[in-house]
Amino acid sequence: NFQSAIVFPNKISTEQQSLMLVKRLLAVAVSCITYLRGIFPESAYGTRYMDDVCVKILREDKNCPGSTQLVKWMLGCYDALQKKYVSLLYHLAVYTHPEDPQTITECYHFKFKYTHNGPLLDFSSKDKRNDSTITCADTKKASILLIRKIYVLMQNLSPLPNDVCLTMKLFYYDEVTPSDYQPPGFKEGECEGVIFEGEPLYLNVGEVPTPFHMLKVKVTTEKQRMENVDKSILKSGETNMPLQMLRVDRDDEEENQNM
Repeated sequence: NFQSAIVFPNKISTEQQSLMLVKRLLAVAVSCITYLRGIFPESAYGTRYMDDVCVKILREDKNCPGSTQLVKWMLGCYDALQKKYVSLLYHLAVYTHPEDPQTITECYHFKFKYTHNGPLLDFSSKDKRNDSTITCADTKKASILLIRKIYVLMQNLSPLPNDVCLTMKLFYYDEVTPSDYQPPGFKEGECEGVIFEGEPLYLNVGEVPTPFHMLKVKVTTEKQRMENVDKSILKSGETNMPLQMLRVDRDDEEENQNM
């Protein structure tokens, strides 16, 4: 069914096309993560196809207020992205005690920066690369590879505890964001730090280049959930994901401690 296909463009020549790709990747990534971590029931997802991969996409489900709320948060995030307000970190955190959302057990991060051309989803690269050398074929391939990597990791991590809750936080650039701006579905939050339950492990999952931006996805999880992963699964198959792609990132450790 052509209508059910999620298409990553073959050519990205405008800021609008770049922004659309960013939104699409966020939707697929967040849907994959929540589906494979068992956060919402099957009814909260529709089935789509991306290349030859069957993916589940989050939708508003009247029987599942949580999925409806997350869809609204995603739309609010899109609003902030479009206005170029959202800052370096957008995170989706899982916590187990409803009265204590600051104590988290797993967290998924997406980073954003902007160039004068368009959104730049930030990642710190040791090897400086020239954006003009990035081809759109690389972008499409990297997009599909990133989703495959998320799938493999999420399918193989040990399960989350039962009855978890979700929270989403957006961080803004103060110098360009109006003081009274809040995207739809969000309210002003306190800049409180988070406490991680157990021993955190910081994982770099992957990145996507376009002529306008760069995306990096990171996951923080309980170390023991990763210890149960069959390392051969991560090294083999069509994901082409060597284990070193999933490494502790010291910058992230400092970043998490400073949040």
